[in-house]
Amino acid sequence: MMRRGVLVVFFSTVAWAVVVTIGCGGSSGESNSNGTSRSAANPSNPATANPPASASPERTKAGDILSVLTVEHQVDIAAQRDGVVTAISKDEGSAVKTGEILAQLDDRSLQMELIKANDDLQVEDNNRKYKEAELKAKSAAYHRQQQLRALGLSSDADLEAAEFQEKAAEYDLHGYEALVESGHAEINRLQLEADQTRIHAPFSGVVVRRYVREGQAISKGDKCFRVSQLAPLQVQFQIPESSGRRPAVGAPVELSLVEDSARRLNAHVVKVSPTIDAASDSYDVLAQLAGPTISDLRPGMAVKVIWPGTLAASGTKP
Repeated sequence: MMRRGVLVVFFSTVAWAVVVTIGCGGSSGESNSNGTSRSAANPSNPATANPPASASPERTKAGDILSVLTVEHQVDIAAQRDGVVTAISKDEGSAVKTGEILAQLDDRSLQMELIKANDDLQVEDNNRKYKEAELKAKSAAYHRQQQLRALGLSSDADLEAAEFQEKAAEYDLHGYEALVESGHAEINRLQLEADQTRIHAPFSGVVVRRYVREGQAISKGDKCFRVSQLAPLQVQFQIPESSGRRPAVGAPVELSLVEDSARRLNAHVVKVSPTIDAASDSYDVLAQLAGPTISDLRPGMAVKVIWPGTLAASGTKP
């Protein structure tokens, strides 16, 4: 009985030693022969697959706001009527003046209607002149009948007939006067439609884009050209409400080009939004560039608004 007890105790001791050895060998802190841990040497370990914190993208400095240069007048010109483009007068890059024709639509049918409307107006105007002369004659006849009736040389029936003829001539004249006025309105309408076949520049600037070509059939509302001014250049950006006191109109704004951060640009505030955008808790500021060194700048260029410098220059607290 004593030998069996010793054997059981010895077997239990050996099993415990094996368990301890396996647990130590599977530990993440065990070092290999080179002195490095197995977890550090294993590239599949998810803890070592994540990049270090220094590899994250560098953030923009606080207060620097990215925006683009814009102009107040830039618009896509749409067709005002259906038609076929018969001529292109201005192409991309062409300078234009206010009212200058950019393209022409087919207006032959309108020109024929205009010719007919002018001929009809001429006839109606001639009839009006005839009725004026007729009314003048009828009025004179009525006046003579009044004199004869006063002398007893005419009857009441003759007087009444002369009065009726005068009134009839007067009404006829008013009718032809209305026809003449209507004829002028019709001509004005056709002239307006004919003018709509000519696509005009709404302001002086440069043709930025042409959407149509000769022979193309377009519909009312289709984009035909994009015209833009090149100056004055402006930049619009948003300022957090928590940044401090709002800048006043005329306050200086310092900018720099994104492509050339060493080049500094000067601007001044021309408009500050009176309301706050609830989503971003910020308000819009519009500034206009000034200075002799901005002639090479164009709308759409990316700029950086250096807002802390602006606050310091304008006397506001950041």
